Amino acid sequence: MDKDHALEEMMGKLGDFGRYQCFQFVLHILAALTAGMHMLSLVTIAAVPEHRCALHGVDMGNFTELWNSSLVLSAIPLNEHGKLDSCKMYGENKTLEECNSWVYDTQYYTSSRGIEWNLVCSRRWMGATAQTAYMFGVVVGSLVLGRLSDKFGRKTAYVWAGVLQLVFGISVAFSTDYYTFIVLRFLYGIFGSGSYIAGFVLTMELVGPSKRTICGVVFQIMFAVGIMLLAAWGYLIDNRFYLQILYALHAAILLPHWILMDESPRWLWSQGRARESVSIVEKALKMNRSNETLDTPALVSHCKATCAKYTDEHSAGTIDLLKTPNMLKKTLIICGCWFANSVVYYGLSLNTGKLNGNPYFIIFLMGIVELPSYVIIMYFLDRVGHRALISTMMLLGGLSCLIVVALPHGSSSTTGVVMVGKLFISGSYSIIYKYSAELFPTVVRSSGVGLGSMCASVSGALTPLISLLDTLNPKIPTIIFGFLALISGFSTFLLPETIGRNLPQSLEDGEKFGVGDTCFTNCRGRRMSNESIDLPETMVPLETIEKNYDVKVKVPK
Repeated sequence: MDKDHALEEMMGKLGDFGRYQCFQFVLHILAALTAGMHMLSLVTIAAVPEHRCALHGVDMGNFTELWNSSLVLSAIPLNEHGKLDSCKMYGENKTLEECNSWVYDTQYYTSSRGIEWNLVCSRRWMGATAQTAYMFGVVVGSLVLGRLSDKFGRKTAYVWAGVLQLVFGISVAFSTDYYTFIVLRFLYGIFGSGSYIAGFVLTMELVGPSKRTICGVVFQIMFAVGIMLLAAWGYLIDNRFYLQILYALHAAILLPHWILMDESPRWLWSQGRARESVSIVEKALKMNRSNETLDTPALVSHCKATCAKYTDEHSAGTIDLLKTPNMLKKTLIICGCWFANSVVYYGLSLNTGKLNGNPYFIIFLMGIVELPSYVIIMYFLDRVGHRALISTMMLLGGLSCLIVVALPHGSSSTTGVVMVGKLFISGSYSIIYKYSAELFPTVVRSSGVGLGSMCASVSGALTPLISLLDTLNPKIPTIIFGFLALISGFSTFLLPETIGRNLPQSLEDGEKFGVGDTCFTNCRGRRMSNESIDLPETMVPLETIEKNYDVKVKVPK
C-alpha cells in the first residue's frame, strides 16, 4: 500500500459527507459571507449619490436650493438624459464652467467617502482607484496566503486572515487621508478574501468527490448572502464610519474557528504529521457514528517511511501549460473565461449606483438574483455538461449587456435586463473553477486553476478603471463587458466536454485529452477522437500540489 493509497483509503472511510464534514463545512463557508461583504463594501461606504454644482450665493450653509427651482435650472445645463449636469454650470455670458463644489441628493446617502472627498467629475478616478487597490490586494493575497496556507496549514491561514481583515477593516474606517485610505484598502484586500481561499481548500480536501460541486456552489451562495447583508446594513446605518466598523466586525465570527475547526487531514499527512491526521479522522468517524476503524500505528509508520523517501517526481508547473498546442489552446481559452466572467460580474455589481431606484434595494437584488443561477447550475450541470452550460450562460450574459445599451437610460427595463445579465454571468462564474480543474491534468491542475484565478483577480482590479470610460460615452463600459462575454462564450465551443470522462493525469494525457472534441464536432460531450484517451484519475500527493498551488477559487467573487 503506497502513501497515496493509504491516505485515500483512510479518507474514504469517512464517506463523502457525514455529520463531521457538515459541521466543518458550516464553519468554512462563513468566510464566504464575510468575503462578499468586504469585496463590495465600497459600494455603500464610498457611494456617490446624484449631485450637481453648488451655486454660490444660492446654496449656503445648511440651505440647499431645490433642484427643480428656476434659479438652479437657469444656472446649470441639462445633460443628454434631461437631468442636471453634474460637473458643469453656466458662467458669465452663458459659457460653461467646471464646478469646484457640489450639492448631493441626500435621499439615500448623507454620509459616505464619496460625499466627504467629492469623488466626482475630475476626481472620479479616486473612487475607482480605491476599489482597484482592494482588488490588487486580493491578487497579492491569493499568491501570498496560498503559499502560507501550504506551508503553515489551512487552519492557520484561515484564522490569521480573519484576524487581519478585522484589524485592517476597522483601520479603514479611521483613516482620514485619501492616500492612507488607499494603502489600508490594499492591505484590507490581501486578507479580506484570505479566509475564503483557505476555507474553500479545506472543504475540497475534506468532502468526497460527489459533494464537491454542490459544496463549491454553496460557497458562491454564501458570497451572495454577504452582498445582501451588505445592502441591509447600509440601509439601516446611514453613517460611513459606523458602517465600515460593522462590516469589519463580521470577521470576528471567524475567530472561534481556532478552537472549533480542524486542520486538513490531507495537509497534515503531506507534512508527515500522520498521527495528527489520523487523530482527526478518528474523531470524524466517531462524529459520523461510523463503525469503521483505523490501524493508527501502521498508518503512522507507513506515512513516515514513505515521506522520507518521497521525491518531487512531478515537478511540472505553470510553464508546462504553454509548451504544447492543445494545452496552450485550452489554457488561453480558460484564462479568457476567467477574465471575462470576473470583469462582467464586478462591472455589473459595482455600477449599481447608476441604476434608478433605491440603491440598497438594487444591491440586495444583485445578491439575491444570483441564487436562481446556482439552483440552475446544480440541476443542469451533470445533465447538460460543463461546456454547453458555461458557454450558454456567458453568451446570454453578454447579450444582456448589449441589450442594456439599446434601452433608455435609467429605465426599469434597464434595471431588469441588468439583473438578468447578473444571473447568467454569476452562473457561468460558478462553473469555471470546476471546469478548469477537470480540463487540466493532475500534475498541473493547481497551476492551471491558479493561473485562471489570477486572470480573474487582475480583471476585477481593472473593472473600476474600465467603468471610467463612461466619461467618453456612458455606453462604452457596458459594450466592453458585453463583447468580452460574447467572445469568451464563443471560444468555449473549442473546449472539450469533461462530464462523464476520466480526467487526464500526466502532461501527455493532458495534451491528448479532448483532441477533436469541440462543440462543432460533438455538442453532446461524447468522445469524437480516438486520440482523446480517458485515463483513470488518482489523487495527486499534496506535496506536488503545494509546489504549484497559488489559489483555487474565484475571488472571491
